[in-house]
Amino acid sequence: MPTSSPNGPARPHRNRQPAPRKERMADIKVKVSRIEALTPDIKMFEFVAAEDGAELPLFEAGAHIDVHTGAGVRRSYSLANDPDETTRYVTAVLHELKGGGGSRWMHASVKEGDVLTVTAPSNQFPLTDEAGFHLLIGGGIGITPLLAMGYALARREEDYHLYYCTRSPEATAFVDEVKTVFGDRVTFIHDGGNVTKGIDLKELLAEPTEDAHLYVCGPAGLIKAARETAGGAGWPEDRVHFELFASTRSDEEKAEAAAAAGADESFEIELAQSGLTLTVPADKTILDVLMENGIPVMYTCEDGWCGNCQIPLLGGKADHRDEVLTDEEKEENSKIQVCISRARPGEKLILDI
Repeated sequence: MPTSSPNGPARPHRNRQPAPRKERMADIKVKVSRIEALTPDIKMFEFVAAEDGAELPLFEAGAHIDVHTGAGVRRSYSLANDPDETTRYVTAVLHELKGGGGSRWMHASVKEGDVLTVTAPSNQFPLTDEAGFHLLIGGGIGITPLLAMGYALARREEDYHLYYCTRSPEATAFVDEVKTVFGDRVTFIHDGGNVTKGIDLKELLAEPTEDAHLYVCGPAGLIKAARETAGGAGWPEDRVHFELFASTRSDEEKAEAAAAAGADESFEIELAQSGLTLTVPADKTILDVLMENGIPVMYTCEDGWCGNCQIPLLGGKADHRDEVLTDEEKEENSKIQVCISRARPGEKLILDI
């Protein structure tokens, strides 16, 4: 069933402005208005404001919300519906038996009519305004933010194409809506579980045009392969956009990185907006220290791959350990993922909070 509103066309929000960062960090109450099984393993959840008739905070294509689960943990879910809608959020959740428990809770415990606590939308995966062509690659549940992008790109009347990769037609979520939104701008690829029969990234990304931008969302393996292939084909890092649902690094790679970094040391951070200086012990993260001191920071993964805890960096050299920033962005040293990155030895970091 499409995510388009059952109550008619969505009201435009062109005269409303997105909330500032601090307001977007606030929690809101939503009611589960509809749940639908899209595939045997994927359920669609529609949320409306808990207060009848109220509007929800704005979101842009590529945005996500964090849902507070019954286990006291927050899990991020991308929004799939038209960003011009103001009264509902639509997301989809893949039931992952080996996941952290959030998807199992959503599938087994959440019912229509339940009231949940979610964060207002945040976006680390936005559409650029500088592309002449938008190349979208979605794998499985990764279709969620790309579907919202389809609505936005159609309205902007820009050039784009989606490659939607799944195991089979039966495992393809939002299939009818994707066809409606993208029309002849979508190619479905079903590999039957055999990656050798899947998308040919080398051919697709072989010749980047000067104004093309790439957006990839889906399994970690797909994102890693797309980034590596694009890099090898000469795509500039700032034209390759991606959103991770999990780390692309194996446990072995994480262990090797930790060994290479050596023993952590304590260091100081300065909060530029208040002048407060805090010490980050060797056994704690910047995020830990900020939270202990009552300083609100948006976060989800606590492992350096989601981008939610990113904070502008005004001074000091950081030891960037995340999977979010490109090599160029790490060299620029103008922002930091406070859940995992630290200061280089002898450095004091100045954060713009």
